[in-house]
Amino acid sequence: MMVGLSAINVCNAKPVRENTIKPNVILFLVDDLGWSDVGFMGSKYYETPNINLLSKQGVIFTNAYAACAVCSPTRASIQTGRYPARLGITDWIRSRNLLNSAKTPYEENESRLLKTPSNSNQLELNELTIAEVLKPAGYYTCHIGKWHLGTDDYYPEKQGYDLNIAGSDVGQPTNYFDPYSDKKGVIFPNLKPRLEGEYLTDRLADELKTVIEQHKNRPFFINMCTYAVHIPLMAKKEMIQKYLLKNPVEGQKNPVYAAMVESMDQSVGTMMKTLQDNNLVENTIVIFLSDNGGLMASTDNSPLRLGKGFPYEGGIRIPMIVCWKGKVQPGSVSELPVSTVDILPTICALTKTVLPKEVIDGRDISPAFFGKKIKAVPLYWHFPHYRGPEIVPYSIIRDGEWKLIKKYEGETFELYDLNKDISERTNLAKENPEKVKKLNAKLEIWLKNTNAKIPVEKR
Repeated sequence: MMVGLSAINVCNAKPVRENTIKPNVILFLVDDLGWSDVGFMGSKYYETPNINLLSKQGVIFTNAYAACAVCSPTRASIQTGRYPARLGITDWIRSRNLLNSAKTPYEENESRLLKTPSNSNQLELNELTIAEVLKPAGYYTCHIGKWHLGTDDYYPEKQGYDLNIAGSDVGQPTNYFDPYSDKKGVIFPNLKPRLEGEYLTDRLADELKTVIEQHKNRPFFINMCTYAVHIPLMAKKEMIQKYLLKNPVEGQKNPVYAAMVESMDQSVGTMMKTLQDNNLVENTIVIFLSDNGGLMASTDNSPLRLGKGFPYEGGIRIPMIVCWKGKVQPGSVSELPVSTVDILPTICALTKTVLPKEVIDGRDISPAFFGKKIKAVPLYWHFPHYRGPEIVPYSIIRDGEWKLIKKYEGETFELYDLNKDISERTNLAKENPEKVKKLNAKLEIWLKNTNAKIPVEKR
C-alpha cells in the first residue's frame, strides 16, 4: 500500500548513519510529465501532494529543460552529460521489433522535402554513464524502470549498473497491470509477475523501497525511471472514479491521466518514507524531473505552447526539484536555465567524484542548489527528424531570455523573448534580424562542434 508523504514529518527524521562520507543519489525521472502537471507548478486538477511537499523541502528550477522533446535522447543526455547531437541519438530509439535491419545514413521520407539523418539504435558501450563514473567511487548502482537506450547488449547491466529492474528496449508497457505482458510473454527483465492486477507504478515503487533497504549501509545511486505517465493511459479504477467526479480545469481534464499522475506521486511518497524509516533523508540527494514535455493527447501544458515533440516550451521545458535535507534551502526557487546534460557533472561535484575525461557538454549547477548565483549559458537542441504532419526538422538555441528556433523546412527562423512571452505567441524574427544572425551564428558553431547530423535536400 502506498503511503502519502504528506503524512510524514520529514523534518523529524533521525540522524543519518555515522561515518558516511558520500551522499546517496536518487534520480527520479518521470516519463512524459508536463511542466504544468504538478501542483507546485500550478496544476489545480492533478493531485500531487507528495511532490508538492518535496518541492517545499528543496529547490525548484522553473527554467529546467530536457535535452530533447522526446525520451531516448534526453535519457542518453542524463546518463552521459553529453548533448544528443553529439551522441547521434536525436530521436526515440525503436524497440527490437521496429528496428530497421537495412539501416542507411539517411531516411528518404518519400512524401517530404528532406532526407533526414538515421537515428542511432543504442547508447554505445564506449559512452561513460553515471553508473560507470560512480561505481569506482564505491557506489552501488541500480536502474529501475524505463531504459529505452538499446536492446539486450546495451541494457543497464552492460552500462555500469549492478542491478537492472524492468529496464529494456521498450519505451512503454503493453499493460500497466500485472502480468505486464504481451502475446509473447513478459517484456520486463527481472520483474516477474507476483500479484495479478498489481499496478506497475506501485510495483516499481516497491522495488525501489527494497533496493534502498538492502543497500542502506553503503553509498548508492538509483536511476528510478517510471514508465508512467506515458501511454497507454491505464490507471486504477477507484482512482479514475475519483477524477470523474472532479471538475476539470481548462485543458487538464483526463481522469485516467490524472489517476496515473497521482499513482506516480504516491511512489514519491513511498520513496521518501523509506528514506526516513532508514535514517537516510539527510544523506540522500533526490533529483526529480521529467524526460520531456507532456503529450498533448494526454494533458495540457499551458501556459507553455504545444507539447512533446515540438520545439516550443511545451515540448522541452520540464518540472524539476532538487532536495537534500539540511543542505538545500527549503522552498527556494531558481530561475537559472538548466538542462539534463547538467545532471552528470552536477552529481559528480556533489559526490566529489572525478569527471570523465571525455567531452562533457553539461556543467556543475550545484551552486544554485545552495542559493549562489551562477552565470547562465546558452542551451541547445537538435531534432533533425520529421514527426507527423506538423513537426519538421529543427534546431534551437536559448541564450538568456532569447530563444531562436531554426527549422529546416518552411519559414526558417522563429525568435521569442521568453521573459515577456512564455507562451511563444509573437515571433520577433523579422523585427530583430541582427539578434537572429547572432544567435544563429552561435547555433551553427555548436552544431559543428557536436558533429550534429543535418537534414539534406533531395536531388
